[in-house]
Amino acid sequence: MRMKAFEVGELINRISDNIEEVIIGKRTAVEQIVISLICQGHVLIEDVPGVGKTTLVSAMSRSIACTYRRIQFTPDVMPSDITGFSMYNMKSDEFEYRSGAVMSQIVLADEINRSPPKTQAALLEAMEERQVTVDGETLLLPLPFMVLATQNPIEYLGTYPLPEAQLDRFFMKVTLGYPDAAEECVILSKYAVEQPIEKLYPVTDANEILDAADSVRKVFIDPAVGRYIVEIIRRTRNNEYAALGVSPRGSLALQLAAQAWACCNGRDYCLPDDVKKMAVPVLSHRIKLRQDAKLKNIKPEKVIKQVLLDTSVPIPKV
Repeated sequence: MRMKAFEVGELINRISDNIEEVIIGKRTAVEQIVISLICQGHVLIEDVPGVGKTTLVSAMSRSIACTYRRIQFTPDVMPSDITGFSMYNMKSDEFEYRSGAVMSQIVLADEINRSPPKTQAALLEAMEERQVTVDGETLLLPLPFMVLATQNPIEYLGTYPLPEAQLDRFFMKVTLGYPDAAEECVILSKYAVEQPIEKLYPVTDANEILDAADSVRKVFIDPAVGRYIVEIIRRTRNNEYAALGVSPRGSLALQLAAQAWACCNGRDYCLPDDVKKMAVPVLSHRIKLRQDAKLKNIKPEKVIKQVLLDTSVPIPKV
């Protein structure tokens, strides 16, 4: 059953409120991850250790009635650990498929950059096609399917940077950051006598999420807003600091994220402000900077913000 835009917004808020019982003071990051879930996209959570990356994913998995698996990426993790493998059964005289960790609706790829490229690449087909191929047989993944990967941005020893092809398959890149003093006091108080995550319960299920995902794609996009998205993307490709701009996959992701944010605001039509709100988390990880930009300590987020400032905002007919 198709949901109305305000009902999708209510669902996003309901899940976000539940997660905030555990994750204190990070509403923006929480909403971005829930929006990615509704859009059936994957998320890269990049931040320093100890700020709650894994806890955030665990809280989300407990907030929805879906299957959940965690993969702790280490140098010895094999592709077959992720996709599964075929094993010969002597009793039946046949090969039988043994499912890997990816055969779940919510998959946490913890410290994904600690595994070599061959293992990382095992996720590519699953993330893009929602399927895995094992010994020539293609197996569909359960829906909704979402990969949430974590990595530490400042640790280089023993890590393997994600290639651009894999980064581009993440719908958003999310950061949490340190809490402020007041938030940290609340965290200390809340965790002093109990683990709040143990009290979380599901507030939605797979069918409702899939209904919401279908409704998000029905949000009206004025042609002027579509041209605005295209102009933003083109400016990233022509930017003086960019060695590689945003791909058409990024255009589609930005449009879908803007549609979801419109639902968060109870609208069934998209505004340029929705595009601007979603631009940084959706696009920043899709830009590869030139070496001279890195030497000047220019970050992709700064490039996206400057592109938004330089791009004229249309007035859609709504």
